[in-house]
Amino acid sequence: MLASDDLRQPRPGEIGIDAAQLRPGVYVRLPVPWMEHQFMFGAFVIADDDQVRQIKALNLAQLYCDPTRSRVPPLPKPAVAPPPDPVDLAEQARLAAVKATQMAEKMERAKVMSELRGRLDKAQKHYIGSALAIGSAFKTFESRPEESVRQVTQVSELSVTALLADPDSAIVLIAEKAQADGNAAHSLSVMTLALLLGKQARLPGEALCALGIAALLHDIGKLTISSSILRNAARNKHEEAVYQSHCRAGYEAAQRSGRLAQPILAAILSHHERIDGSGYPDRLVDKDIPVAARVVAIANRFDNLANPIDPRRALSPSEALATMWSKEKAHFDTVLLQLFIRAMGVYPPGSIVQLSDGRVGAVVASATTDHPLCPQVMIYAPEVPRRQAIIVDLAGNEALRIERPLRLQERPDDELDYLLPRRKLNWFHASETP
Repeated sequence: MLASDDLRQPRPGEIGIDAAQLRPGVYVRLPVPWMEHQFMFGAFVIADDDQVRQIKALNLAQLYCDPTRSRVPPLPKPAVAPPPDPVDLAEQARLAAVKATQMAEKMERAKVMSELRGRLDKAQKHYIGSALAIGSAFKTFESRPEESVRQVTQVSELSVTALLADPDSAIVLIAEKAQADGNAAHSLSVMTLALLLGKQARLPGEALCALGIAALLHDIGKLTISSSILRNAARNKHEEAVYQSHCRAGYEAAQRSGRLAQPILAAILSHHERIDGSGYPDRLVDKDIPVAARVVAIANRFDNLANPIDPRRALSPSEALATMWSKEKAHFDTVLLQLFIRAMGVYPPGSIVQLSDGRVGAVVASATTDHPLCPQVMIYAPEVPRRQAIIVDLAGNEALRIERPLRLQERPDDELDYLLPRRKLNWFHASETP
């Protein structure tokens, strides 16, 4: 949020104007804090004469205009300041009523944002606790397998209840974890994505819990593989063979625990199998691949595309979905992949998007099935305090639409700090959200 003194200073490209120069089509910026005026944004193109009257009623001594963003230039400045326009009592009352209505809408938006923040904080608390538990379980899986399986099972059970009650918040946190710790964060993401797909496939609660355990433990075999191999995207033939061994190694380690059902073990073994037989370790095809493994394969691939080891190669959530459908569909169960795309939406929560008016925003809630291209978007507006950030439901706003998804690594830090502040969260250390 900008300080009041900063708001009163001209920005690059701006010129100072006064109210007498306003007309529809002029891009105007109001040099006052967001809560001291009734408009949705502090800078905008004036839509009509009524907005001109509303701005004049604010009695601001100075306004700013960006000519490059205006549709028409401001009116010439009068040589002599004109006397104030006489405003009758009826017009004063009308303008006051309009302002009151618009201020009430602002307060309602602030309430919606507060509720969203509360849901994200709740989901984040679950994630932090789960990451600690999973990190501990991974470290002691060989020495204390029974305790490790108990921890993993508890995380899965709690996640079925907590995360699926608020899937949008869960997906946002996955999108924001670009700088989170490796194994536990990846496992948590794959678990959440697998559970969302399992829910979309109408799996019963017991099956969802088992699926969550399998997803959390799908990479347990990597714990004994050198990080230099795991993090090397250009592995040679020998290194690739070592890497691929994590599937069977994980299966055997999970089997030694003596506490896991066969469907869970099968999913750990076969999560890299592909429908067309191109996977490993056994080159299974189609229905020979267990259902849970097919689900985990989709969740695992999505997270690897959206959150790769090299963040410079990260795809936006919508790009990851498009890649899986257009280029990799033969690898996955088509029905499950369709359900996954339906569960995530065309623009999954956490996606950074550019809108048709040029503004940038973050998707914070999934679109409805009736309007699949119209999710709820939080707008980047640095003049607006983030606690009252503007959320637009595109399904109810015909003037706005999403032009294209944007990649996180291509956006400036100040924009991402506003839209996705949790992306810098370390899952192993509890932290207050900005």
